[in-house]
Amino acid sequence: MSQQTVLYDVPGPRQRRITLVSSLVAVAVLLVGAYYLIYRPLSDKGQFSMELWGPLIAPSNESFPLVWDRIGTGLTNTLTAAALAIVSSLVIGTLLAVLRIQLKSLVQRRFTGLATPVAYLLRGLSVLLSAVTRVCVEVFRGLPVVITIFFVARGFPEFGVTFDNLWYLVIGLTIYNGVVIAEILRSGMEGLPGGQAEAASAIGLAPMQVTRMILLPQAFRIMLPALISQLVVVLKDTSLGFIISYEETLNIGKQIIGVLGNPIQVYVVIAVLFIAANYSLSKLAQYVQRRLSHGRKTAGTPAQNPPPAALMSQAEGAGGH
Repeated sequence: MSQQTVLYDVPGPRQRRITLVSSLVAVAVLLVGAYYLIYRPLSDKGQFSMELWGPLIAPSNESFPLVWDRIGTGLTNTLTAAALAIVSSLVIGTLLAVLRIQLKSLVQRRFTGLATPVAYLLRGLSVLLSAVTRVCVEVFRGLPVVITIFFVARGFPEFGVTFDNLWYLVIGLTIYNGVVIAEILRSGMEGLPGGQAEAASAIGLAPMQVTRMILLPQAFRIMLPALISQLVVVLKDTSLGFIISYEETLNIGKQIIGVLGNPIQVYVVIAVLFIAANYSLSKLAQYVQRRLSHGRKTAGTPAQNPPPAALMSQAEGAGGH
């Protein structure tokens, strides 16, 4: 008996007909509502005219190449900032998660075998560093990312550190998303059965080796859905670059709207581009997840027994000797 039939009864022919009819009625109602509430009002105001859509969808329009050249520039800038922020957030988040796990183990360690003042000094230093990292995580995770980007862009020049606007955006996104990813990985490592770390320590692995070889790979695999969601957030948050005049897709879209006066049409195109980029990122992450799962299953598959013919040949060879 399948698990599905255990959880609930399989619908009969009558229930399937009711479900089908209900679904068709719901779709019809949605289509009618969309027609009268969305299409008709927009059509009455001329929002579907080629005068507004032409610069975006008609190659013969004189503004078409200029508009898409600007959108292409914005899309390139968006993907560049997103790629740099994703990589740096993953690196910083992983290092911070490992650091917090190591500091937690150091806080619980007694440092036996060392002089008493040295042991107290090391434990106090471990407690201090653990508290500092926790405060930093809570502060940067609690700040809105737009404020983080603004403070980075305005604060760094005050100390004589100047970058291109791209790097201000990347640093701001990395600070926020790095601590979020660190907490995702830390919770994944702490959620694993404690016996794994104890067994690894029993065979002589150091705490850092236990984290790097046992806990961290499993945390990445288990928390991959949450990591994928956070990486999509990174891509969407690049649109906040407008506050520091970074020419990402949304900022350039506003410039196009200022010239052509077609906000609905431009934002629809930009929304489609963001959806396509986020969908591609999600599919890439799902592919990586499948590869990791396939590799784990392959590694865990026991060696197959030799076929009977091979066993008989080996037995005959042994009997001959």
